[in-house]
Amino acid sequence: MTKNISHKMSLGVSSTHSASRRQFLKTTTAIGGGLAIGIHLPVLAQGNVDAAKAEEVNLWVLVSPDDSVVIRYARAEMGQGSFTSAPMLVAEELGCDWSKVRIEYVSVNEHVKRKRAWGAMNSTGSQTIRSSQEYLRRGGATAREMLVTAAAQQWGVPAQECAVMKGIISHTASGRSLSFGKVAVAAAKLDIPKDVRLKDPKDWSLLGKSMPRRDIPTTVRGKQRYGIDVQLPGMVYAAIAQCPVFGGKVRGMDESKIAGRRGLLKVVKEDKFVAVIADNWWRAKEALKDVAIDWDVGANGHVSSASIMEMFRSGQAQNELPVARRVGDVDKALASAAKVLEAEYFTPYLAHATMEPMGCTALLKDGRLDVWTSTQNAESSLMAAAATAGLSPENVELHRVQAGGGFGRRGGSQDFVEQGVTLARHMPGTPVKLLWSREEDTQHDFYRPASLVRLKAGLDAAGNPVAWSARIAAPSITGTLFGAVLKDGIDNQAVVAFADQPYAVPNVKVDYARRDGHVPVGFWRTVGHSQNPFVRECFMDEMAHAAGKDPYEYRRTLLVNKPRDLGVLEAVAKAAGWGRALPRGVHRGIAETDAYGSYIAAVAEVSVNAKSELTIHRIVVGIDCGYVVNPDNTIAQLQGSVVWALSAILWGDNTVKDGRIEQSNFHDYRLLRLAEMPKVEVVLAPTGGFWGGVGEPANAPIAPALGNAIFAATGKRIRSLPLAQHGISLKKT
Repeated sequence: MTKNISHKMSLGVSSTHSASRRQFLKTTTAIGGGLAIGIHLPVLAQGNVDAAKAEEVNLWVLVSPDDSVVIRYARAEMGQGSFTSAPMLVAEELGCDWSKVRIEYVSVNEHVKRKRAWGAMNSTGSQTIRSSQEYLRRGGATAREMLVTAAAQQWGVPAQECAVMKGIISHTASGRSLSFGKVAVAAAKLDIPKDVRLKDPKDWSLLGKSMPRRDIPTTVRGKQRYGIDVQLPGMVYAAIAQCPVFGGKVRGMDESKIAGRRGLLKVVKEDKFVAVIADNWWRAKEALKDVAIDWDVGANGHVSSASIMEMFRSGQAQNELPVARRVGDVDKALASAAKVLEAEYFTPYLAHATMEPMGCTALLKDGRLDVWTSTQNAESSLMAAAATAGLSPENVELHRVQAGGGFGRRGGSQDFVEQGVTLARHMPGTPVKLLWSREEDTQHDFYRPASLVRLKAGLDAAGNPVAWSARIAAPSITGTLFGAVLKDGIDNQAVVAFADQPYAVPNVKVDYARRDGHVPVGFWRTVGHSQNPFVRECFMDEMAHAAGKDPYEYRRTLLVNKPRDLGVLEAVAKAAGWGRALPRGVHRGIAETDAYGSYIAAVAEVSVNAKSELTIHRIVVGIDCGYVVNPDNTIAQLQGSVVWALSAILWGDNTVKDGRIEQSNFHDYRLLRLAEMPKVEVVLAPTGGFWGGVGEPANAPIAPALGNAIFAATGKRIRSLPLAQHGISLKKT
């Protein structure tokens, strides 16, 4: 178990090793004829593993005669580092030499043919480590046992007498040893053990150590290849225009203005979009501007942010709503409370703004389909591609590439894949690369839902909470994106951090008004935990202020029966020096929550001048995720969460006018810049015994910590985001 460590460092990256690619050599010539010749494909990993000689010991491990080891990776890499961390789980149990490990993506086609043998392929919801750690470790342990058994059989000794270290199997009694490469062929012929023993965490030699990420050198040297970088012989390019009002359709178009234009190949009219295909993307994009498209926007053409707010308020006004949590009698407790607080909080729609816009390259040829796309869920992308092409999934190959950002956008919806394959159907035998413009990407997202929350709290004479009520009006992601029927009428993402809040309050009621609207919603980094902790923890500060108590001490009292929530809160407060005097004009705010199986807290130190210019002097953020696989990468994830959170807190807001999103690019959908990054200190406080997420949780406490610090500095309570809507700007340095 990793010790409680406070890390103080600036946002950055470290230098590392590279990784390797093998599967393409084995599959490309079979899937698409002579497609392999002359194709520039993204390099997934680099190394000297001979694909033809490597022996598959089991699903996760391949061993070459030279003792190099390939560990397969089934999920997605989009900058979060699990392309390194997940294989570390396999390697720990395998007992190999990490310096001889190369990593490759699992072939999605092979995954389908082998009946989903590699489990989940989605990198969403901070699941990559926490929901696959056991079977990944078992995969490594199983391969180790098979290799040891093969060596023991060769020596004629009991396998229990053999030991493994850095890829060498030894028999101490006889002084004999064999490397993995010498027994791999024999091991692969053995039956897979039904049960293996996993290492005790105290015996880990790799897990818990900071290991260089395998993708970083390729990325920082500009050699990383994303979906946008795919180049194929004879490839053509497509630009797309979708109805600016969600739910609208193409009524008609006039393409006469671009007739005969240089490089133009085809104009495609579908029910929901128009695309221009040309010999390069710029020509396609410029020609698309001159296609006169008649959009049927339908009834949604009159929707605005104001009408959406009224829709939310109508939900709030209902007498009876589905209840997500009920403890005691809230109404009775409020009626007898010494003091009752009420507040309304709002968080807006937010786009993902990934650095790599949506896109897809597809080639439909001779009854087979090849697809290259940046995705968070390769299996879902393959299935969407197969359905769109009308093919069996076994006849589709989804080529894996690193994604240039995901944040949930490339996981839940596969619209960009469906569009790319649709265009390939219009040009069979020709690879077509579809790339969205930044404007198209910003205005045709699946946005984080907006949410309106009405709160009430009752305090007794001593200021202790006796009642807590939260009424949430928001769209349902699972209902609108997947058409799922909500159990008991509750969307869990809409009510998280309220329905499971940890504070000791004897009377609690949380209810939910589903209000979908026409704006498409989807998963966004931290989703409900990106907004509800802001509401909950700022309102908790309101309660502490009304009680005349220190916000940190107030929380501690209410978390006495929640040791992990309390532990991370105390660790972060200690690292931040809570209670120590600050420079004049500098003020602190604190927040704590749990998300994705982890416990997190943050302290923000800020000052606000007379011009409402905000200076963020320091943010201390900490996490208890149970076990830390790769500390350096965990630190980077928490630092990245601060960047992500601050962009949304300061400027993030997608507004609606005439049925369409008003923002279109980075000039009006602002992101934090390098020079604006504050000092960030990371506290790792793992307590062991469980596996929590890392990629998303740290986003959760940043907004409330910052909002509470601004209140401490100004006396002004921020109850809606972004801060720009309140006239608060980031002070230029």
